[in-house]
Amino acid sequence: MAPQRTPDSHRRSERSRRAIYDAALALVGEVGYGRTTIEGIAARAGVGKQTIYRWWPSKAAVLMEAFLDMAARQAAEAAGDGDAHGFPDTGDLAADLKTVLRATVDELNDPASQAPTRALTAEAVMDPALAAQFVERLLEPQMRLYVTRLRAAQEAGELRADVDPRTAVELLVAPLTHRWLLRTLPLTHAYADAVVDHALRGMSARP
Repeated sequence: MAPQRTPDSHRRSERSRRAIYDAALALVGEVGYGRTTIEGIAARAGVGKQTIYRWWPSKAAVLMEAFLDMAARQAAEAAGDGDAHGFPDTGDLAADLKTVLRATVDELNDPASQAPTRALTAEAVMDPALAAQFVERLLEPQMRLYVTRLRAAQEAGELRADVDPRTAVELLVAPLTHRWLLRTLPLTHAYADAVVDHALRGMSARP
């Protein structure tokens, strides 16, 4: 008789967690944040709702973690080498910023993530607690990467010393978000490149 193989509980847990992430993102994209429920997520993922409550305290916690996981996977794919936490520093600030903003355009235009991203963005406008989580866990870590790169450019003499890096980040990112939210004009790589060119024209160190 062949020996029985011990079930891999870690692998089973990861499969369940991935199914819950996928279910949560799909539901919030289809029916909105308000109508998404723990029961609905559990049913779609094929798990008991007690499994979800064992890992997360609330619907908001499930969706936030699913959203962060999605963002990390997209960033890893865009990076090409699997490093989702770096920021390119080739010595050419304009090229580095264009690389990152083009990847942002691709993420915002991705059909798989666009609906849940819009749903969570809309809910965050109405829910200060969710907005605080969104900023703390997703936006601020990304903004710090920009700030670090811009400070390095200041030290290298590429940017004026009086430029505030945190404000500069908003000059680069906000136009993309604005165009994506309104959907009145296409969000393209060419637009991202133009944003970088215009921003750097005002921030670059003068000879």
